[in-house]
Amino acid sequence: MLNYTLRRLWSLVPVLLGMSIIVFLIIRAIPGDPARTILGDKASEAAVENLRDQLGLNEPLYIQYLEYMKNLLTGDLGTSIRTSSSISGDIWPYLAATIELAIVALIIAIVIGVNAGILSAWFQNSIFDYTAMIIALIGVSMPVFWLGLMEQWIFSLELNWLPSIGRDSVRDPVEPITHLYLLDTLLQGNTDQFVVVLKHIIMPGVALGTIPMAIIARMTRSSMLEVLRSDYIRTVRAKGQKMFLVVYKHALKNAFIPVLTVIGLQTGLLLGGAILTETIFSWPGIGRYVYESIQYRDYPVIQAGILVIATIFVIVNLIVDLLYAAFDPRIKY
Repeated sequence: MLNYTLRRLWSLVPVLLGMSIIVFLIIRAIPGDPARTILGDKASEAAVENLRDQLGLNEPLYIQYLEYMKNLLTGDLGTSIRTSSSISGDIWPYLAATIELAIVALIIAIVIGVNAGILSAWFQNSIFDYTAMIIALIGVSMPVFWLGLMEQWIFSLELNWLPSIGRDSVRDPVEPITHLYLLDTLLQGNTDQFVVVLKHIIMPGVALGTIPMAIIARMTRSSMLEVLRSDYIRTVRAKGQKMFLVVYKHALKNAFIPVLTVIGLQTGLLLGGAILTETIFSWPGIGRYVYESIQYRDYPVIQAGILVIATIFVIVNLIVDLLYAAFDPRIKY
């Protein structure tokens, strides 16, 4: 296991290196001049050229890339062109907001999706099975922005149950410790703020988790149906084991390998695809952070944001590969 883990970690190096090169080149292909964007259209050409020299934008691309990699290897993600502040110090609050939202969305997707898939397989061809799969098909097809707007209209405007935007109350903001607000309120022992933060995260969590939930439900049903037809399941049932234990104790563990793969892929997609949800709910996550940086042609911030998300994506997939052995002892590394 240790040797396999070390080999996989080493294999991440060329992946991330290739990702950094691709992102670096694509970002430079974005139309517009960062210096002109910062100074405005009325700035003189001399002022623009002077700022380009200061930012190193007049250097050849390979020089810019080598300078970027040299800083990156020392843990420096660069300096924001727009704010002139260190990205390493600025990025964590935004990343923490997205991670918290993604975790809540993933919990919703796994709990509802896995159980819906299990029950659909258990009661195959029943009304519940047909209803759950129709809902799953609608969930896969439903645009995130439309679902978010519908949630705001129903639960915020009409019913006034949940807040429509933000992470916490404007009148009583959370004092950040880790910038994971649910965790911070628990560490501070402030249950009132915890409830407020939880109410703020429910709607964006549901909106973001709907598509993964539908995909997980469909995959769980398919995998469970295959396992429930296995000979060993028939043997367990013939011994008089209760169906609940047959499904959740014996069948689920063997059916969970493909579901685990889907969960790993969806985790990466949640981190990278949260920008629509964050925009609709004014959620200050890394998606909005990168989006606003694109408007200002802030190359270092865009590079840092994409590289951080890509790193988390490949690490999550590594963790999923290692978890395979925990669910299936036949898998050896």
